[in-house]
Amino acid sequence: MHLTTLLLTLTLVWPVGPPPPEILRGWDPPAGPYAPGHRGLDLAAPPGTPVRATASGVVTFAGPVGGRGVLTVTLPGTGTPPLRTTYGPVTPLVAAGTTVTSGQPVATVSAPSGESPHCPQSCLHWGLLRGDTYLNPLLLLRTGPSRLLPVTGVP
Repeated sequence: MHLTTLLLTLTLVWPVGPPPPEILRGWDPPAGPYAPGHRGLDLAAPPGTPVRATASGVVTFAGPVGGRGVLTVTLPGTGTPPLRTTYGPVTPLVAAGTTVTSGQPVATVSAPSGESPHCPQSCLHWGLLRGDTYLNPLLLLRTGPSRLLPVTGVP
């Protein structure tokens, strides 16, 4: 099944907001597995901001990676391998194995830490993967192109 068709069957929300957050850094796919790039979106969010599951799924990881908290939700019924959303740096509110629903709080944004924080200001890094392939998380929120309708009765 095509990704667009799959996404139309899911209830999807921004992980922080409303309103939709400011995107501090966009998706910049790497040329190779170890090449530079940005494998997700950085969304403006102060420490303590609730992070909501973008779609319903199962938490498949909740814990530290490289000294920062990370949470991963696997989205069943989205193909093989299934899509996975990632959130960091966060303090998880749910454990691995927990089934979550779209919009459910699953974590809170952690304060920047270390000598070289991911964002110059507090943010949530939101990622999307299928297997080992990184995808643009904005694909989750797009339902199709805008369509202009004819205007009738206007001189």
